[in-house]
Amino acid sequence: MSETVISKNITLTDKAAEHVKSFLAKNGASIGLRLATKTTGCSGYQYIVEAAEQTTDQDEIFESKGVKIFVDKLSLPMLIGTEMDYVREGLNEEFQFKNPNSQETCGCGESFSV
Repeated sequence: MSETVISKNITLTDKAAEHVKSFLAKNGASIGLRLATKTTGCSGYQYIVEAAEQTTDQDEIFESKGVKIFVDKLSLPMLIGTEMDYVREGLNEEFQFKNPNSQETCGCGESFSV
């Protein structure tokens, strides 16, 4: 019986890294990307993606494709192993998450549960 191995890293696809680098270049005070979760929505948690302007002693720091990713220790158990992608379909664009910890997402796709 094979066992699924969850990566201990948080990673970006090439498209996500390109989009994030462009965004961070426009936001001069940024040192990287902050990825977090907050309690909300129909399923329990929502992803928070924003520019990181500083680090704290509560942060774990990852690097993927030249982008530093800062994750607070409370969000880390829900995000470990997550791959973040950037998708553009017509006029719509969004980050999408492949999160091995997510048990289900709500119908609108805005929140997830672990």
